[in-house]
Amino acid sequence: MHQKALLFVLLAVGLLCLGLAPACQAQDQNRDEDADVEDDLDLDLDLAGTEDDDELDGEEEAPPAPKAPAAPKVTYKAPEPMGEHFFAESFDRGTLDGWVLSKAKKDDADEEIAKYDGKWAVEEMKDTKLPGDKGLVLMSRAKHHAISAPLLRPFTFDSMPLVIQYEVNFQSGIDCGGAYVKLLSETPGLDLDQFVDKTAYTIMFGPDKCGEDYKLHFIFRHKNPKTGQYEEKHAKKPDADLRSYFTDKKTHLYTLVVNADNSFEVLVDQTVVNSGNLLKDMTPPVNPPAEIEDPDDHKPEDWDERPKIQDPDAVKPEDWDEDAPAQIPDEDAVKPDGWLDDEAEYIGDPDAIKPDDWDEDMDGEWEAPQVPNPACESAPGCGPWKRPMIDNPSYKGKWKPPMVDNPNYQGIWKPRKIPNPDYFEDLQPFKMTPFSALGLELWSMTSDIFFDNFFITNDRNTAERWAADSWGLKKAAEGAAEPGLAAQMLTAAEERPWLWIVYVLTVALPLVLIIVFCCTGKKKKTPAAEYKKTDEPQPDVKEEEEDEEKEDKDEEAKSSPAAEDKSDEEEAAAEEEEGENEATTEEKEDDILRRSPRSRRLRKD
Repeated sequence: MHQKALLFVLLAVGLLCLGLAPACQAQDQNRDEDADVEDDLDLDLDLAGTEDDDELDGEEEAPPAPKAPAAPKVTYKAPEPMGEHFFAESFDRGTLDGWVLSKAKKDDADEEIAKYDGKWAVEEMKDTKLPGDKGLVLMSRAKHHAISAPLLRPFTFDSMPLVIQYEVNFQSGIDCGGAYVKLLSETPGLDLDQFVDKTAYTIMFGPDKCGEDYKLHFIFRHKNPKTGQYEEKHAKKPDADLRSYFTDKKTHLYTLVVNADNSFEVLVDQTVVNSGNLLKDMTPPVNPPAEIEDPDDHKPEDWDERPKIQDPDAVKPEDWDEDAPAQIPDEDAVKPDGWLDDEAEYIGDPDAIKPDDWDEDMDGEWEAPQVPNPACESAPGCGPWKRPMIDNPSYKGKWKPPMVDNPNYQGIWKPRKIPNPDYFEDLQPFKMTPFSALGLELWSMTSDIFFDNFFITNDRNTAERWAADSWGLKKAAEGAAEPGLAAQMLTAAEERPWLWIVYVLTVALPLVLIIVFCCTGKKKKTPAAEYKKTDEPQPDVKEEEEDEEKEDKDEEAKSSPAAEDKSDEEEAAAEEEEGENEATTEEKEDDILRRSPRSRRLRKD
């Protein structure tokens, strides 16, 4: 049992140490770094203050103690695009060269907020884990922002897929605002200086949030081949929970892949969160229905849509009493003994006093507020006694004819179907309008939205290499800076104090179980109980104790001179008794041998 208890204790201590190890290591590293800084400062002061003394004494100062190796750090290196691509921007130049700020105004907004005067900047993240890595930051709150950049060459939808990816970090969280991008359609009149919300785009993609509605848009504009009009097609909502991408203040990689076979994938951090087909999973559908309801068809006036009607042949029974009440007084009820008929259930408060400012002309005659009658507290009731009400067994309610099937039922009327005059069938919605620029047109109530590493290509492998060289470094740096388990637990408890109860129970409960397991057990059993566990004959404990007491008395008796003769007589009697017992024993053994099956043959012989 002790070995099991020791093993259980060691296991619990080991789990506790594993949980606290990361935090302890982080604290040790911080202490080592602080100690190194202090040692360097002390060393500089000693060198400056004792330089002359060292020259006079001619003694060399001892070399400083070797420093502890610093924790490995992720070194940033600007990604370089390799392979076929149409746009690549990492902002590591530190400028907005190649980007165009919109100078337009919104048509349907108030003059005060109609301008696209939101501020943009290129800088590092506030709490960067990768020094040297810069990005595009939306700086203003409650303003319209619009910025765009041309592609190296227009993207044309042919047989190669479209892959667009970029990074977003909501450094200050997000209340209401978007972080999506627009791929601006290639049109003769495209002017990036006048980029507004109504500028034609081919695809809109990215995160958006307002209130508790978390979205990840994928919208493309499809051209009706008959009318030439464009209509927005929205992808279905992802099944994954998107909340953490907006709240964890980490950098996330958003990727959209649209293939030539009309399939699409939406990925976050290289994990698919939504997928489907442009022909099946868009709202409204790309292709309209082949038939539509005839707008000129109207329901006939005599059309009967009632599946059931009242039986016209039904007659109300003669004994049907529609006036019978639903409840009647209980005639079997008896007034309880002690009922106070003359006492009111409520009386005026005898301690109440009319307010000094009470005006009877304005407020009327003053009356004391009603309070429960104290005389009724010990009685079963006060006031006039009434019989309780019970359900009336004769009550049937108002008579209605029963419902029967309608012989004239014609079903639910629907207008007839006619061929859709606007019908078309586009089996290749992937072949969208070419686009030649990328833009951000956003309104946000939260500032400090960080964008980085925009990339557009037609090769998925090229996009993955770009992601590994850019977002991969961020992920590694953020992972290296993650606090240990203990630090995370403390941080969570600061935000949710009730977690302290969980922590205490988690630690205290195993300790209590260990103490109970180790320090308590079954009581030691008495010898008599232990004897019962075997089949061998055991001496009776009580008889042994009586024999010991008898021996003690005999020894005391022998010690006196007057008892010597008596003891001799007792010894002689004891010898005679032993002889008789031996004879009796021998007779019993002989009798047993005679009755034994093994001795039958011997007796026969």
